[in-house]
Amino acid sequence: MDTEAQHTERDRSSAPGPGTDPGAGEAEERPRSRLSWLPGGGYTLTVLLVVLALLAVNRSVAQPFEIPSTSMEPALHVGDRVVVNKVAYRFGGTPRRGDVVVFDGAGYFGDGDYIKRVVGIGGDRVVCCGKDGRLRINGRPVSEPFLHPGDVASEVPFDLVVPSGRLFLLGDHRSDSRDSRDHLGSPGGGMVPLSSVIGRAETVVWPLSRWGGLGRDRTYEDVPAPGHGHG
Repeated sequence: MDTEAQHTERDRSSAPGPGTDPGAGEAEERPRSRLSWLPGGGYTLTVLLVVLALLAVNRSVAQPFEIPSTSMEPALHVGDRVVVNKVAYRFGGTPRRGDVVVFDGAGYFGDGDYIKRVVGIGGDRVVCCGKDGRLRINGRPVSEPFLHPGDVASEVPFDLVVPSGRLFLLGDHRSDSRDSRDHLGSPGGGMVPLSSVIGRAETVVWPLSRWGGLGRDRTYEDVPAPGHGHG
């Protein structure tokens, strides 16, 4: 027989003894809160709801993206998780050369989201390649230190002008990247509209050993404004 259980039951039914709080028995008979299973009860629930609301808001501001291929090596490896800034271009800002962007490739690259580097913006003339093996943007040769070791700027020659409101996008691993070069003869000529850009990749957050910001590469800073080098 469980004597401790019996003792507890007797204590609940017996009259209050001397020095006992008269309301103690009544308090024990009150129904338990439905939130009693939750540590902290209603307070914890409120905190959880606030956190969920913040996560919902943050989803419209930033989102994670997992790198699916080797096309952006060595900057990004398969399985890396990056944070995509979804408001980077919402308030008058537009992608700039050197930005790493995530975009919806439907109708241009194929179904799904892709991640590439912006090489040409609206109005740019992009040519590959000069005698030095480098890309020329608006007549200015550019060195691309972020290219995968052993890669050249492009094995596919091209000479194009990027239409207004579109982007010419390439992977850093040029020998293993399906990008704007592969769709030059397709509708849109491989140029992705600004409206398809989801956001700018900002930071590698996983694995922790590779944590770090991507930023904008300075390679293209000296490229003249669109309209130059079209002759």
